[in-house]
Amino acid sequence: MSGLRGEHFVGGVASLGGGERFAAIDPLSGAELPPGYNEATPAQVDAACAAAGTAWPTFAATAPDRRAWLLRAIADGLLGLGDSLVQRAVAETALPAARIQNERARTVTQLQQYAALVEAGSWVDARIDRADRTRQPPKPDLRRMLQGIGPVAVFGASNFPLAYSVAGGDTASALAAGCPVVVKGHPAHPGTSELVGRVVAEAVASLGLPPGTFSLVHGRTDQTGGRLVQHPAIAAVGFTGSHRGGRALFDLAAARPSPIPVFAEMGSMNPVVILPRAMAQRAAAIAEQLAGSATLAMGQFCTSPGLLLWLPGAGAERFVQTLREKVAATAAGPAVHPVIRAGYEQALAEVTALPVQVEAGGQATSPAATAVCPVLLSAAAELVRQHPRLRTEIYGPALLTVPCRSRDELLAVVQAMHGHLTGTVHGEAEDFAEFADVVAALRSRVGRLIANGVPTGVEGCAAMVHGGPYPAATDPRFSAVGITAIQRWVRPVCWQDWPHGLLPEELRDDNPRGIRRTVDGAGA
Repeated sequence: MSGLRGEHFVGGVASLGGGERFAAIDPLSGAELPPGYNEATPAQVDAACAAAGTAWPTFAATAPDRRAWLLRAIADGLLGLGDSLVQRAVAETALPAARIQNERARTVTQLQQYAALVEAGSWVDARIDRADRTRQPPKPDLRRMLQGIGPVAVFGASNFPLAYSVAGGDTASALAAGCPVVVKGHPAHPGTSELVGRVVAEAVASLGLPPGTFSLVHGRTDQTGGRLVQHPAIAAVGFTGSHRGGRALFDLAAARPSPIPVFAEMGSMNPVVILPRAMAQRAAAIAEQLAGSATLAMGQFCTSPGLLLWLPGAGAERFVQTLREKVAATAAGPAVHPVIRAGYEQALAEVTALPVQVEAGGQATSPAATAVCPVLLSAAAELVRQHPRLRTEIYGPALLTVPCRSRDELLAVVQAMHGHLTGTVHGEAEDFAEFADVVAALRSRVGRLIANGVPTGVEGCAAMVHGGPYPAATDPRFSAVGITAIQRWVRPVCWQDWPHGLLPEELRDDNPRGIRRTVDGAGA
């Protein structure tokens, strides 16, 4: 494709060099897509990290309006790529053009939201407790605010080539916080990564920011990602992907001489509970909605529903029959990469090695080289409680249905769950009251609780929580989506009895930036 050269961007310098050659794979034909890309060498990874470390003090001190300009310049650059970006992303992922266009719009919106957040300035959570010298002992003058933590390593995601990759939410929020970024592009879509990486690098250069503010390295080996996380200049890590990958990076970061935080979003079964009155009144509609959500984009969303729980009674048979019909009528489709297909097949093999029933399968015939087929499974509640694998994500278009014999058994299954990104409850008003203990147990295990809907679809706003208790994420206190994601890349700093003229503007008495602050315990 025109404009692609197989380049890394290391500290502002485009480079074709590197180690072993690899290429993107067309999910439909299985053929390699030119150009080829070289695995980043250890020297290239080290150079990118060192450049970020050098850039860090200058970029951290950059005025908020310049960081906002950078974010908007990146957004404008992505739009300026036009159809070339959409075409390459479609070629590398087999996702529909409309989906990529919507994802680009989301990515642009994220960048613009962070630009506005930085300009407004109140995100720093400034707090001032003024001195009281008459008190015994005297009270000091204390002022604190959030500041960027340092260079951030970002790992692109396979299923979102734009919104969770080179200029996605992790990169946008880190740059907004004043943190340089080193991105490891996902090997499933290196061409898309190069196009976006060039936009970011050019935006950094056009504003005269330190060249180490942004780097992009390509790679498909564990060694490349591991070296990035272990480099002493890196202060935090953002990752979206598999539990195996996220936990490996987490362990490497924890084992460093100076451990650093890893904010990894590692997938989820996104359990759904259908309560009796809702089942009796709208069983077929709920089943249609969930089947559509689970098979959307062949289940390649971290928020796809994967585990369905309900009680016997009116509507249950219709619910199951509708699920069977909808799954059976759904055609197989391409995974974004052969590795994703292999992972799906392995997960199904692990699950079906247990006494699990296959209730229905989709239409398996597909010309796609990476085709995956929808499947509807069922298992007894006691089996789900006994085997953790049945409470763990099957990444792809699979649904595991679990009929529970009693409310106590339903509660016991929910209580056996580990952390998930979302939990959905279908119920009527009386259901929510009667099963309040089930809802409470589910709430304690998820980051987002949904009523009468589906978990797919993540709104990028201040109230969104895209995270959850482990293993959905490595730290349940933070969201990977929405403007609060900036909180991952900051730490609080306190100035005690500091000369007033040397304080950050956000902490000065006259509040020259006009931000919201807490002064002596009260809002101001």
